[in-house]
Amino acid sequence: MDFDLSEQPEIVQQAAGYALQIWELAQSWLLSPQAWSQFGLLLVAWFVAVIASKRLQPFLLRFLTPEEDTGYTARARLFVRQFLPLLLPLLAWLFTGIGEGVVRSIFDSGAVIAFGKRVFLFVAVRLLVREIIKDPFFKLLGRYVMLPLAAVYALGLLDFVTAKLEETVVPLGNLSFSMLDLIRFVIVGGVIFWLGRWSNDQSSTLIQKQEAMRPATRQLAVKVAEIGIFGVAFLVFMNIMGIPLTSLAVLTGAIGVGLGFGLQKIASNFISGVILLVEGQATVGDYVELDGGEAGTIVKMTARAAILETFDGRWIVVPNEDFITTRVVNYSDQGSANRYEAAFSVSYDTDINQVPDVIQAAVARLPFVLDDPEGPDCELRGFGDSGIDFCVEFWVNGIDDGRNKYSSQVLFAVWNALKESGIEIPYPHRVIEFKNGLPG
Repeated sequence: MDFDLSEQPEIVQQAAGYALQIWELAQSWLLSPQAWSQFGLLLVAWFVAVIASKRLQPFLLRFLTPEEDTGYTARARLFVRQFLPLLLPLLAWLFTGIGEGVVRSIFDSGAVIAFGKRVFLFVAVRLLVREIIKDPFFKLLGRYVMLPLAAVYALGLLDFVTAKLEETVVPLGNLSFSMLDLIRFVIVGGVIFWLGRWSNDQSSTLIQKQEAMRPATRQLAVKVAEIGIFGVAFLVFMNIMGIPLTSLAVLTGAIGVGLGFGLQKIASNFISGVILLVEGQATVGDYVELDGGEAGTIVKMTARAAILETFDGRWIVVPNEDFITTRVVNYSDQGSANRYEAAFSVSYDTDINQVPDVIQAAVARLPFVLDDPEGPDCELRGFGDSGIDFCVEFWVNGIDDGRNKYSSQVLFAVWNALKESGIEIPYPHRVIEFKNGLPG
């Protein structure tokens, strides 16, 4: 039945033309003995692939499952094992390729079996994207790029779609590029920078394991490796895409102007971060107190700021510039000893000459109190309103008032020692005098 589509839009006419071509192709396949023989070969190739995969899969599973999960060989075998679901479609694709060669030598035609071969490849790509790929970036890339590309290839329209994308030009000022170049730009750039991120994670893990290096040196090495890896990735990307670096002269000039005006704080923080890593004045694990009163343990140092974790679990983001331009108190310096003190009072009825020996002996028995650089020292601080004020100084290898609570344990020891020695701890009291006698 003929339809007059001359008055319809051009896109409708093109769609009708493609539908007519598909219908004529389907008719030629349905009425051709050669096509039916190729359909039969496709079924035979599929059933042979099913039988072969059932026989091979248990053997390959045993071979690719190592007894221990350590070592490069074991990791390689585990990596290959995750692709076992692709065995069936790939075997069907292989057997179909063999059948295609036989059919073309006999009938000088193999369009149907070539279509089936592309369909098997599409099934393999679909399994790869849905069941094997776990990385979020590659899963997104597979879902929106690999699967549509495999579907177009299976339908035999890859050359047609590629030509259409090449013809579609997107103007951008004085520049213009095709949609195919844009897709290639996104895919190649995404893959290269994903590899850069993966390489950066691996190098960072390797550097952090070097315990012989100072923590600040390790952090500096991590940052240098990160800059180097992504710099090389950028150059490789520009080379693959055929973009000359001279064309970036205007862009780098604009970036330079931006750094001089709007981005000067970012540049200042970046340079300050490099200085901190080189000098090692503050690094990950140190407990610091800034001039503004912020205090906490440095848990992470980035190119822009340092992350402080307080004892109540909050994170404070401190720009690197603050560590250079303001006063910073570093209490820990990676495990060095720190001195603290605990104040207490005794009654005026006490023989204060025996208090230092009692307290120093009690505090010295605590396991966390150090003898070096100095043992516990009990000092007389003054005469208060209700009692005589003392203070015991002690050295520990850590930070007080945090997870260890040194002062609390020291005060418990002071209390127990005074009780055992019969020394009274005073409480506030007042004496009231009435000059004219008690009121009525």
